[in-house]
Amino acid sequence: MFKQFQPSDLVVEMVGGEPYEYYPLGEHIVMAPGICGGRPTFKYTRLEVRVILWYLAEGDDIDEVLYQYHRSNISREAILEAIVLANTALEQATIDLVPLAV
Repeated sequence: MFKQFQPSDLVVEMVGGEPYEYYPLGEHIVMAPGICGGRPTFKYTRLEVRVILWYLAEGDDIDEVLYQYHRSNISREAILEAIVLANTALEQATIDLVPLAV
């Protein structure tokens, strides 16, 4: 099952003189309370991971996405991490459903 966060998992950093609170899902991807409804975003942005994954699913390659979102400062490594985390979530969901499918 997916990780259940504890209040002690919350990371607080000062960014631009303001506190930035988040739960890390990886090095580049976080869930930040109050940012995009708590949905996964790329760290230090308000760019939801699902948006980038949608573009990739529609056939854009990583270089096109990086060019389109160059102002957000997301990196190739961040996009690759998003793909890995999405794959892990799919694998976990599949494992959880196996008893139903057998």
